[in-house]
Amino acid sequence: MRKKKGYIFTSKRHSKSAVMAAVLGVISLAGLGVVVFRAYRNDGEAAVGYGFTGLFALLFSLVGLGLGIAAARDKDCYRLFPVLGILLNLAALGSVSLILYAGARL
Repeated sequence: MRKKKGYIFTSKRHSKSAVMAAVLGVISLAGLGVVVFRAYRNDGEAAVGYGFTGLFALLFSLVGLGLGIAAARDKDCYRLFPVLGILLNLAALGSVSLILYAGARL
């Protein structure tokens, strides 16, 4: 007898903390991108508000990384958003580290 093709029902769901981790990663990267672009357009002169934006991006990425790791441990959830959140927040942390390293070299 041939197996019937159809829907596969599962109890897995997208974790809200994983979605929030991905959103925080996007916000962090977008904020850093805007700050770097505006400082570049201003001939390298960064206002004080740009530093606060970098600090908030650092805090958002740390919180997002924690949420992504916590969501990745849950076995009853899909893996797309936890992995996406972890990668985006690691990219934001790497960007902040690169900006701080480049600023210390000047």
